Formats: sequence, C-alpha cells, structure tokens
Amino acid sequence: MDRLDEIAVLVAVLDTGSLAAAGRRLHRSPPAVTRAIAALEQRVGVRLIERTTRRLAPTEAGRALAERARLLLDGYADAMQVPMEAALRGTLRITAPVVFGRRHVTPCVLAFQQAHPDLRVELLLSDRNQDLVEEGLDVAVRIGPLADSGLVVRQVGAVRRVVVASPGYLATHGTPATPADLAGHATIVSFSRGGLLEWRFRDGGRERVVRLTPRLMVSDVEAMLLAARSGHGVARALSYQVAAELEAGTLVRLLADYEPAAEPVRLVFPGGGMMRPSVRAFVEFGVAYLRRLPVVAV
Repeated sequence: MDRLDEIAVLVAVLDTGSLAAAGRRLHRSPPAVTRAIAALEQRVGVRLIERTTRRLAPTEAGRALAERARLLLDGYADAMQVPMEAALRGTLRITAPVVFGRRHVTPCVLAFQQAHPDLRVELLLSDRNQDLVEEGLDVAVRIGPLADSGLVVRQVGAVRRVVVASPGYLATHGTPATPADLAGHATIVSFSRGGLLEWRFRDGGRERVVRLTPRLMVSDVEAMLLAARSGHGVARALSYQVAAELEAGTLVRLLADYEPAAEPVRLVFPGGGMMRPSVRAFVEFGVAYLRRLPVVAV
C-alpha cells in the first residue's frame, strides 16, 4: 500500500473515531483499514492508536503524526488539483433537501457533469439530515442549523421562513397585520420534518410563538403550496420554495416585519484526510453555482 495512503487512513480513523466509519469514508473494508494502520505502526516502530472494546484513541505519537499528516495531505491535494480536474472519474455521492435539491442542486449537478462526463454522480434527495460518514456520502447541501461536528462548511447564502397566502384568500378573509392575527385565519402546515403546531416570529428583539390549529396538515411541501395557491389558507415555507409563486403573484408574502432570522444554506463535507479531486472540484463548482442563485440571497 502506498505510504501516503497509509497516513490518510490514520487521519480518517482519528477523525471518525472508528475503523468502520473510516472505511466508509475511504470506501474500504474495516479489515483493509486495520491492515493499513498495522503497516504504518510497524513502519514507524511505535503504537499510534490505543484500541479498547468501546473506542479508539490516538497515542501521543499518533496525534503528532496525524497533525503533520494533515498538512502533507492538504498539500498533496492542492498539488494534484490542476492535473486531475480535467479527467475526474469514479463516483461522487451528494445529498440535498428534496425541494431545493430538485429545483437547484440537480441543475448544478447536471452542469458539473457536462464538464466532467467520466464522473458518475449519485444524488440522494431527502429531508432527513444524513450522516455523511455513516452513509458514505461525499457532500451535502444543508439548510438551517448544523448538528454534525467535524464537517467542513462552505456557506453559499441564506433563506427565510415566509408566511404566504393567495390573493383570493386575502380578499375574502383579510390580511393579518401581526402574528397574533393568525388565530383568526385558516392555516396549512407541512409536517414533513416533524414540525410542531406553532410558528415562531421575531418581534423586535423578542421571539413570539403562535400556536396553531391547522385547517390542513400535509406531509409534502408541494401539496401545501398547492393548497395555499388554491385559497385554502395561510401557509409558511422557506423563501426558495415560494420564489416563483411570489414573482408570479399567485402567492403574497405576509408579516415580513416579523420574520425570524435568515437560515444559512451550506455545502458541507467531511474534513481531514485526503480530499478526492472530484469532491474538491464539486465543492468549488457548487459554491460558485449556488451563490449566483437569487433564491439564496438574504
């Protein structure tokens, strides 16, 4: 096994905390990871990782070697970026939220593949935040707070949670002027991500919570927007989900002065180790592509 490859395995094991997770990151079996660590320990003549039944922990020698290894791996990736960009191969696995992925990440992936026709891409659209290491994913588009630790983050913009209704509904039922006015309106709620029956607003420096008794609850954003466009009530969505409707006038933005803070849109990917040229190339391409989208402007 290549010696540079051995230190990449060491860094992956220390970053992920287990042989199995390191194997998933590097697309290798746990026995192959174990053999790489054993070969490296034999080469340097000291124990690099302490193994117990519950966890792995670096020795002092292992921690020192890993710190130097990260610098070496980053330098190698930078050096290889230019000659490899023109001929990216292999498989790149990307995940994104369903609606944002369908409308914006899919066109981004298609444009990227046009420039790199030998690269195979697997695009997983899901509103569940996948564990990148556990699922063997290379890059994720995330909207909102991040629960993952140890991920490298590149922010591309932000979106807002906006309240909307159709002009026909507002003509019949009136326009709410404050969040408290929603008590007198029919509401449509999407519970695709386990949402609570409440909407949170920002009123000056304070948070205001409005409890809801929805007229309609749906598990799909597109169904929620169809109901809102049809005049069945007031809905709430992320700004990119209703950008076309707001521009066309089929939905009207309400309570803009009370909207909560914008939520970041980010590209995230596992850090440490040797970043594959395809991952590096897609991250740079994706950041530039997504930052140009009007729907992710604050």
